Amino acid sequence: MAFTQYTNLDFDQIKLSIRNYLRANKRFTDFDFEGSNLSVLIDILAYNTYINSYNANMAANESFLETATLRENVVSLARNIGYIPRSRRSAIATVDFAVNLRANTDAVSLTVKAGLIATGSAENSAVTFCIPEDITAPVNDGIAFFDNVEIYEGSFVKTNFIVNNDQSNQKFILPNPYVDTDTLRVKVYLNNQTSSYREYNKIDNIFKATSSSEIYYLYEVSDEKYELVFGDGTFGRKLSNQNKIECTYIVSGATKGNGVQKFTFAGILEDNEGSRITSVIPAIVTVNKAENGDFIEDIESIKKFAPKVYSSQYRAVTTQDYEAVVSEIFPNTESVIAIGGEELTPPQYGKVLIAVKPRRGFFLSNFTKKDLQQKLKTYSVAGIVPEFIDLKFLFVEVFSSVYYNQTVTSNQKQIEDRVVKSITRYAKTSDLNKFGGRVKYSKLVNVIDTSDKSITSNITKLVIFRQLQTQIGLEANYELCYGNQFHVYKASYNIKSTKFKIPGESSFVYFADLKINSTRGSLFIFKLVKNRPVIVSRNVGKVNYTTGEILIDTIIISSTQKPNNIIEIEAIPESNDVIGLSDLYVRFVLKRNNIDIIPDLIDSGANTSGTRFISSSSYIDSKETQYIRK
Repeated sequence: MAFTQYTNLDFDQIKLSIRNYLRANKRFTDFDFEGSNLSVLIDILAYNTYINSYNANMAANESFLETATLRENVVSLARNIGYIPRSRRSAIATVDFAVNLRANTDAVSLTVKAGLIATGSAENSAVTFCIPEDITAPVNDGIAFFDNVEIYEGSFVKTNFIVNNDQSNQKFILPNPYVDTDTLRVKVYLNNQTSSYREYNKIDNIFKATSSSEIYYLYEVSDEKYELVFGDGTFGRKLSNQNKIECTYIVSGATKGNGVQKFTFAGILEDNEGSRITSVIPAIVTVNKAENGDFIEDIESIKKFAPKVYSSQYRAVTTQDYEAVVSEIFPNTESVIAIGGEELTPPQYGKVLIAVKPRRGFFLSNFTKKDLQQKLKTYSVAGIVPEFIDLKFLFVEVFSSVYYNQTVTSNQKQIEDRVVKSITRYAKTSDLNKFGGRVKYSKLVNVIDTSDKSITSNITKLVIFRQLQTQIGLEANYELCYGNQFHVYKASYNIKSTKFKIPGESSFVYFADLKINSTRGSLFIFKLVKNRPVIVSRNVGKVNYTTGEILIDTIIISSTQKPNNIIEIEAIPESNDVIGLSDLYVRFVLKRNNIDIIPDLIDSGANTSGTRFISSSSYIDSKETQYIRK
């Protein structure tokens, strides 16, 4: 008789299968499987089968990148396709300082030794900053200038190894976790007594490696530690017996140093003769504050980007390649989008525009953009120029009328708090926080309905708007793309703006539109006189309702009501599923005064006929301020 095939990992089902098998055997026809001691043996068999099945299932899951859960296994599987996860990253600041030794000094040059160079403070705690290697500057008229020095948050560490060919399978594992591998410097000495050395460089692939290449490979092992692997004489120079390996690196505190911008010099200065300079403590001038510190790449990120980097083969040809490479060279990437120049209007052939949303903040500094652009050159195909652009936000504002049953609760403030918290949580989900993000209207409505057990229904409306960065006092024309079709339901005022001023008008004015047909509209400028609109200037721009695009003709704007010379221009989307198309990044805007908590008189039984039921409009502009955006 064939034994039962187990199709699940449920203990009770396994036990039942064993029991049914024994009952079908003629030798056990008179046994009581429920009360006899045989039941204990069946439990043991079922338990053993259960454990073996569970272990086999887990082992199978850990064999594939998509289903593995242990970091060591995920890292190992990613390594098989040539992907090395990002290490921790120290926050990096750029500073200048000058050392004045007085004009009568004999020093030709000054050197700042590798290691501690400055201290700063963040959240009332001291933060140390180091440099991974010596920096030397010439002395002219007694002064040495150190310009654009990059300093790294963390602790400077030195580790030595001695090559022993008598030891089989010798491994060189850095003993410290949390290493920023970008700061790792490797020197190989002939032996422990000599001072001459060769500096070895880390590589990611072996395409250009020869038998004499002084290179090493770096792999993550357990507990966030790293192993150095040197060449074998075919791909990379092979180490000799008694070679001394000196590794220096910075152990990073990840995000600890982000935002530090005031530094005190604490480094070691030596002149060209090796004499230490202690009489001068230079003042440090901050060029760029410390930023981009980050933790080691997490498991989900490895699973996401390892296949992408593998498909790009460490070269940037397609836009997807650029997205994968940028995520690899800039660990602080939360979301990235690359757009080929041929897709632009008008086309810009030979260009790739790249927008990056960092994990902290919303914009990349000019320093970071230049640094990434330089790093991309080693991946880019000749003739293609990558260009980093700032994020373009598409703001989605929520208006909601929430009905609740008074017999369940009468605390409107509590309901409002819970609705706000629920919407805020939804705004932080993966549906939105990425390029190509989408507001899923059905989910949003459900999130509001389930915020509190007393809520019976809601009428929720969405408005999209963008911020127009104006050039105050200058003639300029502007273009705003929303990437979503506009809803058109009346003759004018589908487009609304906040206040601004133009030459010749003492009062504030606004943008609005006049519908020409179902696809096109004309912009005009108006002001409010006794709360009624009066047109100031016609035909100042165009609106394409189908593509969601606003073009503003040449205009001089004197000032804006919003800070930073911003004018907000809103529209009603045709679909409540708002999409962050192309390089637009969707961002939720939620204001408490946009949430109305209304008693549901029908569900509470106070007015079952509905004669006193308070209806809420499904249109945004039903209030008195229908002409303008506040």
